[in-house]
Amino acid sequence: MSVPGNVNSAPPPSSFDDQDEFYQESRFAKLKRRLVEEPLIPLGVVLTCWALVEAAKSIRAGDAQRTNRMFRRRIYAQGFTILAMVAGSAYWENDRKKRKEYDGLVDEKKKKEKQDAWIRELEIRDEEEREMRKARDQKIKDRVAERQKLQAEAAADISKTVRSVLEQSERSSGIILAAARDLWERRR
Repeated sequence: MSVPGNVNSAPPPSSFDDQDEFYQESRFAKLKRRLVEEPLIPLGVVLTCWALVEAAKSIRAGDAQRTNRMFRRRIYAQGFTILAMVAGSAYWENDRKKRKEYDGLVDEKKKKEKQDAWIRELEIRDEEEREMRKARDQKIKDRVAERQKLQAEAAADISKTVRSVLEQSERSSGIILAAARDLWERRR
């Protein structure tokens, strides 16, 4: 809730604040990690590319036997690459599961810490807002009391003025009445 006259203009806290410790793997880091985990797959890819390049050179040179040999080597290199992928996948499957579980636990812990920090920040802001509301309400009460005091003083001044006017009018009316009686009595 926003209180009128709120001096805290900062946006409310977000669960995405302070992501310095949050690590996101870059493409290069992922490639490097995968090369270390499964080094036979890049080797198979390099052998396949080498066989294709050599086959292209032998086609230009017109050497049919060498071209056929290079295409066979390409097929063997591709088979080696596929076999390395399947074997590596089977070998690293258990480690990947453990890594996913660990990453999940780490992410859960980070989310919980962020959520706790976010809730603390919200509670602090809520407390600040309550204090500001309390101060504003106190100011309003003070102003109302001051106005009532001024109105009471004004009413007292008015009643004094009215009394003095009435007293003066009573005196003047008493003088007028006395003068009128004197006139009346003289006429008789």
